[in-house]
Amino acid sequence: MTMPIDTQFDFLKETPSGKDADAVSPTLKRYHRLLWTKPLPSGPVFDLKDRAGAYLVHEAKERTIYPASDAITTNLHGKAAGVLAQIPPERRPPDRGYTIGSSLLFPGEKVGRQMTINGARGFHPRIADRFDLMLECIRRHYDAKESPLSEVLERYGYFFELFVDFDGYVQFWLLQDLLDAAGEIRFFHPLTASAVRRSHGRLGTT
Repeated sequence: MTMPIDTQFDFLKETPSGKDADAVSPTLKRYHRLLWTKPLPSGPVFDLKDRAGAYLVHEAKERTIYPASDAITTNLHGKAAGVLAQIPPERRPPDRGYTIGSSLLFPGEKVGRQMTINGARGFHPRIADRFDLMLECIRRHYDAKESPLSEVLERYGYFFELFVDFDGYVQFWLLQDLLDAAGEIRFFHPLTASAVRRSHGRLGTT
């Protein structure tokens, strides 16, 4: 019998202080296995297994992939606290903690000792952990177009091949709400869309 998923459960509640829920929350790991162990657009099942020394493991035909959990939202604390201070309290959405709707899996194995996808999107100044811009980079990867994350996404091309194309990627990871009726990215900031159109292939982050 399939166990239900509580979309309101805050993984931080079972994460010891100073620890990372992506690494130590048993419920988050269980939810990832329940949600994403399903047929891929490319045919086989994205079978996720526990293995000692790894978060999760998927044994693909060509190689073994080690998916790692990571948040696709930010609470604007820490270095971004100045941004939060500019938003009136009454306009801030409620802090719901870290729930399953805020988390995805990306390959966690390093290729050639270089930065992973999660690391690159967090440290690149033109992406700065914004998942709307990250998703635009993924769309461009499937269209063979340049983006600030082209190099790292190409390194992990074997992962994106599992989903065949951008539509397959969006459908598999349940990201439909981040696209509009025309299939374009719903950017979190209205100025971003016009900046992207003006850039002709270069991402704006205004």
